Order: sequence, then C-alpha cells, then structure tokens
Amino acid sequence: MELQKIVERCTDLYRDLDLKYVQEWKSKNSAHAIGYMPVYVPRELIHAAGILPVGIMGGGDETEIIRGDAYFQSYICRIPRSTIELGVLKKLACLDGMLFPAICDVIRNLSGMWKIMFPEVYVRYMDLPQDFHGAGHSFYRRDLEELKHDLEKISGRKITDDRLRQSIAAYNENREVIEALYTLRAEMPHLVPTHEVYLLLRVSNILEVNEHTKLMRSYMKVAKESNRPFRDCVRVVVSGAFCEQPPLNLVRGLESSGCYIVDDDWVLGARYNLKSIETAGDPMDALVKSYMHDTVSTASRYEQGNKKGKYLIELVKKRRAQGVIFAAPSFCDPALLERPMLQAVLTEEGIPHTGFKYAENTGQIQVIKEETGTFADSIKLWGTV
Repeated sequence: MELQKIVERCTDLYRDLDLKYVQEWKSKNSAHAIGYMPVYVPRELIHAAGILPVGIMGGGDETEIIRGDAYFQSYICRIPRSTIELGVLKKLACLDGMLFPAICDVIRNLSGMWKIMFPEVYVRYMDLPQDFHGAGHSFYRRDLEELKHDLEKISGRKITDDRLRQSIAAYNENREVIEALYTLRAEMPHLVPTHEVYLLLRVSNILEVNEHTKLMRSYMKVAKESNRPFRDCVRVVVSGAFCEQPPLNLVRGLESSGCYIVDDDWVLGARYNLKSIETAGDPMDALVKSYMHDTVSTASRYEQGNKKGKYLIELVKKRRAQGVIFAAPSFCDPALLERPMLQAVLTEEGIPHTGFKYAENTGQIQVIKEETGTFADSIKLWGTV
C-alpha cells in the first residue's frame, strides 16, 4: 500500500465521527462493539468476547458543542461535553456499551450522565486500583471478573482462557509494532512525521487489532523507503496529552515550528502496557499483574514513593531528546497539577522545557507555534531556555 494511501485512509478514519467502520464491522461479523474513554481499559478482555473495542476521544475540531454544554459546566475540559454532543446526535448509536475508566472526577461524572441519558446501553465505571502492592491486586482481579461476566452476557460468547490468551497475544504484537514505529521515528524522524504517527495511533481506537497491526507494518515498510529531506529540528518529548487529544493541526504546527517529536503520551491506551503480557498460566492474573507493575507513568495513575518525574527523565534519555514540551488540555486537573512537579525534576536535571494549554478544537495555532519555535531556537543557540 502506498504511503499516501495509508495516510489518507487514516485521515478518513480519524475524521469519521459516525463510526462507519464500526458499523460495517458489526454487520460483517454479526457482533457487538463497546466504546471506552481514554486512558486505559483491558481491551484484551473485550476482544476475547468477540466484541470490538472502540476508543472514544471526543468530537475534536469537527464538532460544534451545542447540547453538550447543557450537561456540564464550562470550566472543565472539552472532551466530556463533545462526547455528550456525539451521543445526543446519535453518532455513537452503534456502540452497545461504554466503559469509563478512572481518570478524573469529570470522567466519573460522565459515566453517571451516560447511564441517565442512554439507559438502553451497557455502562460501567472502572474504578481502577491505586494500590499496586497490596489489596489492589485482588480488587482489580474481582473488577475484571465482573467485567468478564458482563461482556459474556452482551456477546453470548464464553471468554475461555485460550481465547483470552489469543487476544493477549494479538495486543502484544500490536504493542510491539507500535514500539517499533516509535523507535523508527526516534531514529529517523525526518522519514516518519509525527502527524502520521499520530494518525496511526488514533485509528488504533477504531480498527480491529490485527488489521491495525498489519496497517502499521505496511506504513513502516514504505516510510523507510521514502525520500524525505532531513531538517534542522530540535528533538523533544511531548507530555500531558494523555486524555483529551490535540487537534491534528496543532500536531502539524509543532512539527513546522522546528521540533522533531521523538516521544509523546497521546492515545496512551495503545501504549499503556510497557511489556508484553504473559500468555502462559492464568490469563486474567496476567492482565492484573501487567496493569499493576508494567505500565507507564501518567498523571491519572498514583505513584508511590519519590518517583515523580523518573519515567519522564528516562524517556528523555532513551529518545535522546533535547527538551520537553508540556501540552495539557485546558482545565485538565491531573495534567496541570502534575506539571509543576515534573518541571522541577527537569530543571534539576538541566533539561529545557516549556508548556502551553490547548483544547481539542484549538483553532489559533500561530501563538503556540511562535512559543515552541522560540523554544527550539533557544536550544539550538544556547542549549537551554
């Protein structure tokens, strides 16, 4: 598949708020689909039930919020209001359920709102554990058992250990290919533009996992063979965009301001597990252990001890980044509360950093481009800001 055709397909899927792919997949497979809000849900368990997991990340810059503002106050992030808008407009009508993982109070409230507004749809709030060495293990195991029971009722399909192992293996392969894509971008960022990586990650929310893995392999093959010029850009890590996503134009704007983005935390659910999940033994226990011990550091996840910022420092070194850009949605309490702590660690390590806020429908990109462009220039000239 040609590079341009892959990018065009990803762009079409990214802009398809009517979820036509999901509708066609359900019809073709006589199956169900369940939506989930970022950042993390156990997609393997959904897949093992024969259900398509569908990541919902709001309406982006394609949706004008009219009805959504009637359900939430204006001084919160935009993603719950635009998601409500999509629901009211029946653009999510093909979904047989919605999962709301523990991210923040806003997403918790959205789950309650969804139960009231769409009583015919299965809704579950996943109160993920924040204790990773004690009772959290048994708590999460029990939570997964309840979810498994519900998924089996929806699909009419028994989630056997073998089926769950097969699904775990499929997502392990997908995570490995995503990591290979990120490694390729870090090594040759001029051949793998970040806006294309972003599109490939966004469509992981929609495509069946094996189809998405195949698409990424095709992209990497043709990207390596492309003849794109190398530019004099600063290597940066973007942090803070783990839930509400930046618009595509903003991602393009960061690139054109003189930055090679060599790592990021958008569409984090696709990269939440850092290692392959064990396929031998009890697969449910493997899911629990992976969540408890082998996942990324992010603002919505509690970190015990004096570890705040350690993951980010290691990431900067791993990707040979020259600086960090904090990009958080407006009113995102977890990201904005965490930012000062991370900034302090970066300052102590002598790593340049800057930051800005955005919304999923941010239209004025020029100001952000000027700020990040100045940041990049200062690193080129003086190695600091």
